[in-house]
Amino acid sequence: MKTQKSPAAKSTHINIRIAPVQRDLIDQAAQVRGKTRSEFILDVAAREAENTLLDQQLFLLDDTKWEAFAAILDAPVRQPKTLQTLLATPAPWD
Repeated sequence: MKTQKSPAAKSTHINIRIAPVQRDLIDQAAQVRGKTRSEFILDVAAREAENTLLDQQLFLLDDTKWEAFAAILDAPVRQPKTLQTLLATPAPWD
């Protein structure tokens, strides 16, 4: 039986021009992460692309659901006693 490669298994090339100083910066960051330049660039670019798309997501609500959503957003923020204590405690470096 013939097996097919999944679409994720296929690869293609992306060619970009980059200034040497940018390449060196990317190489340094990739080394810190223990990745190759290509792995680092792909990880960062894919993550940024995902974040960009997530920021653009649209959700639609009917009037009833919108009112409920708006009420939650407009409600006073709960401040548990532990949070009040934490915020009232001076920072160790002060």
